Order: sequence, then structure tokens, then C-alpha cells
Amino acid sequence: MLMLFLTVAAVHLIALVSPGPDFFFVSQTAVSRSRKEAMMGVLGITCGVMVWAGVALLGLHLIIEKMAWLHNIIMVGGGLYLCWMGYQMLRGALKKRETTAAAPQVELAQSGKSFLKGLLTNLANPKAIIYFGSVFSLFVGDSIGSGARWGIFLLIVIETLAWFTVVASLFALPAMRSGYQRAAKWIDGVAGTLFAGFGIHLIISR
Repeated sequence: MLMLFLTVAAVHLIALVSPGPDFFFVSQTAVSRSRKEAMMGVLGITCGVMVWAGVALLGLHLIIEKMAWLHNIIMVGGGLYLCWMGYQMLRGALKKRETTAAAPQVELAQSGKSFLKGLLTNLANPKAIIYFGSVFSLFVGDSIGSGARWGIFLLIVIETLAWFTVVASLFALPAMRSGYQRAAKWIDGVAGTLFAGFGIHLIISR
């Protein structure tokens, strides 16, 4: 049983550290707004992972196999959302001025929005759909008891929260934020392009 938990922890850590929409959302929020805003996004992402892990433990791979149309709807809907996020970032980058003095006080009032964006970004994440629908499902077969399933669920949630808390804390450091202030337009432009690219890839590869 210990080997199962260690294997799941290792596989999930690899899935977390490989850059994707969740990572770019948290890092961009931390450098452009605040650690508090980024942590609200982290909580949203963690709730999204709770949804995916819960559904996977109930048999997500079986649902995807038997309801291909639902899988297509999820993929297209997620792709459209990521494209919209990319568009918003690109539009913001084009409008951004060299001086960004008063940004923080406007952003701090949007904790609820950051949480919701984090949640939707994770639910629309192509990595999450593929990972929980295939790789993760390999470790939660019918032979796994309910106690082990709950243990794996808690492990996934805690590991996700811990990893993205580190990311948010790192990118919220003064040195990272001052670097962002100097290249805000380009950073937001790259992030927006990546989000749009993720979305387009998700729609095409459904």
C-alpha cells in the first residue's frame, strides 16, 4: 500500500511540475497582482483538482469511453475558455502602459474572481482531462479499497495545494514582481499566447 501511495505521489508531482495553464495562471497572477490573489487562484485550482480526482476515483475513464460526446463537449468548452483567457491577457498586454503604479489596489478587490478563474482554468485544463482520465485511473482500479481511495484523494489535494503555494510564493517575491513591472507587456503577451495555444490545441485534438 505504501508503494502505491509513493507511486501516485511521484506521478502526480511530475504532472504538477510540467508547465501548463494552471502554472502560468498562478505565476502570472502572483507577479502581476499579489500573493493573496495568487493564493485565491491556487484554492480554485485545488478545488478543480478535487473535482477531477473525485470523478476519476468514481471511474472517469469509463465515462469517457462510453460517452464520447461528453468528452468532446468538455474538450471544446475547455478549449474555448482557455482561448478567451488568452484573448483577455493579450488585450491587456496591448493596452498596458510602461507605468503600472496603481495596479495592486484595483486587483485586491477581486479575490472571488481569482478563485473562479483558478477553478475554471483547472477544469478546462487539457492536462487534467488527459491525466485524470487515463494515467491517474491506472492506479485506482477495482482492487483498491475505499480507505485507499480516500487516502489517494487527500494525497492529490494536499500535493496540489503545496506545489502551487510554492509557485505563488516564489513569483510574488519582490525581485520577481519588479522584473515583471519592467517587462509586463511582454510577459502578459507570452502568457496570453500560451493560453490561446492550449485552447486551440485542446479543440483540434479532441
